[in-house]
Amino acid sequence: MRFGLGVLNVIKVICFANEIIIFARYILMNEEDIMLAYTYIEHGKFELQEKARPEIKDSWDAIVRVTLGSICTSDLHIKHGSVPRAVPGITVGHEMVGVVEQVGADVTLVKPGDRVTVNVETFCGECFFCKHGYVNNCTDPNGGWALGCRIDGGQAEYVRVPYADQGLNRIPDTVSDEQALFVGDVLATGFWAARISEITEEDTVLIIGAGPTGICTLLCVMLKKPKRIIICEKSPERIRFVREYYPDVLVTEPENCKEFVLKNSDHGGADVVLEVAGSDDSFHLAWNCARPNAIVTIVALYDKPQLLPLPDMYGKNLIFKTGGVDGCDCAKILALIEEGKIDITPLITHRFPLNEIEEAYRIFENKLGGVIKVAIYK
Repeated sequence: MRFGLGVLNVIKVICFANEIIIFARYILMNEEDIMLAYTYIEHGKFELQEKARPEIKDSWDAIVRVTLGSICTSDLHIKHGSVPRAVPGITVGHEMVGVVEQVGADVTLVKPGDRVTVNVETFCGECFFCKHGYVNNCTDPNGGWALGCRIDGGQAEYVRVPYADQGLNRIPDTVSDEQALFVGDVLATGFWAARISEITEEDTVLIIGAGPTGICTLLCVMLKKPKRIIICEKSPERIRFVREYYPDVLVTEPENCKEFVLKNSDHGGADVVLEVAGSDDSFHLAWNCARPNAIVTIVALYDKPQLLPLPDMYGKNLIFKTGGVDGCDCAKILALIEEGKIDITPLITHRFPLNEIEEAYRIFENKLGGVIKVAIYK
């Protein structure tokens, strides 16, 4: 289709006028209406931008001033294009704690001034899946992993949290922001994984991967008091970390893992395997190190499809349980932290202000300086 020059000039004028209107609105905003927000621009690119502070959109919403956030491997998956549902232009980040600034008319469980954890998942609490505890599958349009993926997240100064009565949990006065930082995501993931894995005190449990989610999974598996726990990890720094903080846990490297598990188990393999590393090799290792009739829980998020070599598995009669997390145990986790039964603070190895988040990402993504987790503060 061809347009005359006159029509094209009109289109240019309209576009220019729209740009002027947007710019004028930005100029007229008060300084307190603007915030810094780390934003998904396009495949491979995040950028720290100035954005308008979020506002209440629904009576179930809350606005939270973010006091502490973190970077998750899932944020890197968005950056690398492994999360196709992620929306360009959104503020990334789904690991955060903060202070409630404002609530909608129907919010009853939190109030302005409360310190809160923010759940990675948005869930209504009323649909079939929510009522059965499967909140990751909430049927609300924003249900499941929405924050920092499909709606604006928390690597910012403020965040709007839908269904705040479900998505926020008050932090006990004796629990610090750092102690509570991972409750809504990686710690909830570890707790969920340990819960669905049906671990008993007679079991040998193999955890593949000692990254942040792997360590949080380890902390929650330890609550089950199995007979023995084996961690498989290839990073020398992370192996040292496990040996320093969790000396009763057995450690092996991937190339020796199967032989090590056979030597340190009672029935020809691990009774329960939790796969938290998320690579082709680790997926293969998980089912290969499991004893017949074992439970294999897939905790990791993979960058690409995995092969299920059923002929090789024939006769093992394995039970596979797959993600993602149902983050409905945050109140229980906070209580365990308050009781001193879970301590995640050793995982925070680096701290950066929000205006240096680019450097924080560089260190986390490239696993520099022995990084486990990064805390981002305002």
